[in-house]
Order: sequence, then structure tokens, then C-alpha cells
Amino acid sequence: MEFEFNNEKNNQLFKERGVTFYNVIDSINEKGILLNFDHPNKEKYPDQKVLVIDIDGYAYCVPYVIKKNKCFLKTIFPSRKFKYLIKGDKNG
Repeated sequence: MEFEFNNEKNNQLFKERGVTFYNVIDSINEKGILLNFDHPNKEKYPDQKVLVIDIDGYAYCVPYVIKKNKCFLKTIFPSRKFKYLIKGDKNG
């Protein structure tokens, strides 16, 4: 799958959260996708889905949309809710 994202958003995410879309792509290529589901707010985000991935041992959610057979990544945020999916997590 080919990935796309907004470079300004990528820089903002690095400054604010210390992660980038490059981290997401690397994690998907190295560790795979832990979970993939429809965005829970279908009214506001009807075409959006959410990936859950492992970045440095922590679960991150990555909302995305498919555009012209490419995966457009929207943002990245950490999620304690999905920590249980991380192998080796002592709390999960």
C-alpha cells in the first residue's frame, strides 16, 4: 500500500507529540497493523478508518482515508485503550 500525508501536519506532529508519519510507515512495515476499524464517529468522518500500530512499545491510533488507491494518513495519537495489543505489555 502506498501512503500519503501532509508534510506540514507531519512537522506539527513531530513538534507536539514526538512521532511522525514516517514512524507510522516504518512500524507498519516492520511490525504490521495491530487493529484496523471504521472510525467510531461515522457522521463526522464517514469515509475514515483507524489503524492501531506499535511505535516504541506504545499503541498509537492513526486515522486515515483511502484516496485513489493510496492511504492518506490524517494524524497520530497515543492510546492507552489499545495498549493490550502490544506484545510484552505487562499491564495488558
